[in-house]
Amino acid sequence: MSTENALLTILTEKINNDTLVLPTLPAVALKVRKAADDPDINLNAMADVIGQDPSLSARMIKISNSAYLGRTVKVTSTHQAVTRIGLRQIKNIATALAMEQLFVSKNALVKTYMEKIWADTIDIVACSMAVLQVHGKATKNRNLNLDSMMLAALVANIGALPVLTEAERHADVFANSTFLDVSIEKLSGAIGSNIMQTWGFEPEFILVAKSWRDMSVKTDGISYLDLVRLGAVLCGKFDSKKDAILGLAVEKGIVPSVSLLLSDEFDEYRDNAKHIFG
Repeated sequence: MSTENALLTILTEKINNDTLVLPTLPAVALKVRKAADDPDINLNAMADVIGQDPSLSARMIKISNSAYLGRTVKVTSTHQAVTRIGLRQIKNIATALAMEQLFVSKNALVKTYMEKIWADTIDIVACSMAVLQVHGKATKNRNLNLDSMMLAALVANIGALPVLTEAERHADVFANSTFLDVSIEKLSGAIGSNIMQTWGFEPEFILVAKSWRDMSVKTDGISYLDLVRLGAVLCGKFDSKKDAILGLAVEKGIVPSVSLLLSDEFDEYRDNAKHIFG
């Protein structure tokens, strides 16, 4: 058996036996999500939860002052930031900002992969969010939320983490770029779906993690899945399927014309979104 097939076999067996070690959400993200699901939570209590993590507090203040929220008056405290962002958005935004903590490794090759996957993911996030903003302005459709769009794009590559973790455990055998590329391509969708279900995420996030690379999976209406794929195309992924995905965007009514996705306005939306994670 080739080394590549051996890694695939080990991972597949662990998936089938439910023994693959899945990543856990950072503790602060779990606390925020639990608090956000409490019907009695208020803005002050949520600010106290976020304030327990200085890094997240700082990033919340940064995002509340960013062009993402379109505000010019600066806020300087966690309480002000939470008030500006609002309880509805805070759950997804806090989770999104905490995600980077998962993409770490002590193995040099795996660390390089983690960093590249995170950078690629941020590119997809920024383009997907820009697509949604262009779509909303052009069509007046407000069915999809920008905070959910951010999180959906961020979890697209989450299934790669256990593959890389397994490779790190057996670095002398599996920490090879050829093996890792194939394993991530073949297995990250199924693994990503498992992670999203284990974390208790909503169906739209599970669908993205499982199927964004699988073009045979389609949705009837305009979905986060469509926008993640479109965002991926616009940052250089899926080159062989670029024309088909762009054509479908017009056909489904995401945008009336592809030219809107090549505009200065799109570039500004994308750059503003990317600045959130800078």
